[in-house]
Amino acid sequence: MNWALTAAGFGVGIIVGLTGMGGGALMTPVLVIFFGIPPLAAVSSDLVASAVMKPVGSLVHIRHGRVNWSLVRWLCLGSVPAAFAGVLVNKALGNGQSLQNAVQIALGVALLLAVAGLVMRAFLRMRDHARRRAAARAGIGGPIDGGRSALARIQVRPLATVLLGAVGGLVVGMTSVGSGSLIIVVLLALYPTLRGGDLVGTDLVQAVPLVASAALGHLIFGDFQFSVTAALLIGSIPGVFLGAQVSARAQGGFIRRALAVVLLASALKLLHASNTELIAGVAAAAVLGPVAWAWVRHRNGLPVLASQENVRATEASATTTTALRTDELASDRG
Repeated sequence: MNWALTAAGFGVGIIVGLTGMGGGALMTPVLVIFFGIPPLAAVSSDLVASAVMKPVGSLVHIRHGRVNWSLVRWLCLGSVPAAFAGVLVNKALGNGQSLQNAVQIALGVALLLAVAGLVMRAFLRMRDHARRRAAARAGIGGPIDGGRSALARIQVRPLATVLLGAVGGLVVGMTSVGSGSLIIVVLLALYPTLRGGDLVGTDLVQAVPLVASAALGHLIFGDFQFSVTAALLIGSIPGVFLGAQVSARAQGGFIRRALAVVLLASALKLLHASNTELIAGVAAAAVLGPVAWAWVRHRNGLPVLASQENVRATEASATTTTALRTDELASDRG
């Protein structure tokens, strides 16, 4: 048993359960870059492991009522057949080193798209939060948090949802990337009123049949390695369960930002970037990224740091509570 693979599976499992992202986007590059596993074998083994791992996190979100089943059905209508077709596309590309190189390049490009998607997802959520915050201060609209009724208010767009599932399924079948990191971003763009926990829960549940379809294709036509998958599962199953428990009660903003940097580094490495280019790209993302994000928050009327906003919200809540208690005392004395 390769315990290093098990440890890697545990870490990735936590991220998958916490954010709904990072399964194939993290695990497959880790297998290729750090463990020297051929790209096609890494994709095949990771997908089979994900087919077992995804339902664990999904059950937690189902139990907490964080799933829009109508969205799940329309997504699966497109994604399940497309995922199997993605495996056939890989097979049509040929065999040997040329196929391995093609899969590696496709994986690198998919990771860059995943990074762009993560940034766009964060921007859309931040902009939506800023608008609701401004509306609440102006005394129009409801509270900043949409509440549990937001899940029931979703108006499903069938055609767009099926197309999203089909494109996402094709990418997943070819690279194992996309069931969380790509689909979840477009899902947020289509349905911006979905809360974070509902978004993760819906995406995790729709990913179960999607990944199962892709895994079946790779078992038949891919390069599945049982020893790799077994080591991953021993670590990832408890990891995704733990992450899903935390996700149902908390936000994973910091994890998502760190995930974006890791995915960028993985993409550059898979696309044959030199060590200098790799270090420069990661350093730029780690240093300039937070500066750019602070500027974007400021432009949208939010405090530069999210922590400042939390402190102000706490202070405002404490002030309101004190005022209410003072009024109650004055009323009693009167």
